[in-house]
Amino acid sequence: MISPQAHREQLYGLLGELPPRRRPVHVEVVAREEREFYRLEVLMLDLNDIEPVPAYFTSPLEATQPMPAVLYNHAHGGDYVLGKDEFLKGRSALLQPPYAEVLAREGICGLCIDTWNFGERRGRTESELFKQLLWHGQVLWGLMVYDTLLATDYLTSRPEVDAERIGSMGLSMGSTMAWWHAALDERVKACVDICCLTDFQALIETHNLDGHGLYYYVPALLKHFSTAEINALICPRAHLSLAGNWDKLTPPAGLSRIDEALKRVYAQAGVPERWELVRYNTGHFETWDMRHRIVSFLKRFL
Repeated sequence: MISPQAHREQLYGLLGELPPRRRPVHVEVVAREEREFYRLEVLMLDLNDIEPVPAYFTSPLEATQPMPAVLYNHAHGGDYVLGKDEFLKGRSALLQPPYAEVLAREGICGLCIDTWNFGERRGRTESELFKQLLWHGQVLWGLMVYDTLLATDYLTSRPEVDAERIGSMGLSMGSTMAWWHAALDERVKACVDICCLTDFQALIETHNLDGHGLYYYVPALLKHFSTAEINALICPRAHLSLAGNWDKLTPPAGLSRIDEALKRVYAQAGVPERWELVRYNTGHFETWDMRHRIVSFLKRFL
């Protein structure tokens, strides 16, 4: 039987040509300010030796000892301007207040980076960037995942952060990043994915591949992994998934397949309570019940 670590290495190997996994992360502090609920640092991170990565780091005002932290992964939504500002300002598919405030009020630090082609890294079309990278043997999603892993290296190095209590979360594209991140990085102790636990085969069956942008597609992925098999790599760590039954990006039949598979995996590991998929008769957005469950989950597992 192949070990989970061997499966992680196989999954990582599908992500195209990437910079060295272990490299120093250099940081420049661009600005600092104190807001009502948190301290904000505006950062420029050197994660990949290709292009600089703008980021926000937040910490609660009343920090007296190392605290849990969440790597917050922003959404896509066709809004290439918003990027990491979603963490501070929110977006229409998310409730208010934004998660920078929500986390700080719970005593949790946060880090959010502009992923490739978003926020301060925008300026090319997604199609142009995808094609350029493909010519060089690189995969856009691979570079996005790589930056997230290196950002975790930086996050765990912060003196304010308890490196044993790291979470990953996001909506839509950020949801997909959260479960890939947790699958590949055992430092992630709690994963929250909102509205994008998509079964790949169900997406094909419902003829909705164009519902996801080009960034989403990894060459040869389906020859080796299903969505459930990627998410199984998160076990036995805690994973909360929240989905809308009317969300075309997460076909209901696919949600059921994933849920059945992960219930078996977590039961066999003796921790069935650490996996939960909660489904709503809604679309692609966060509800108040989702928000309540997310906060309770993070308080419990971080």
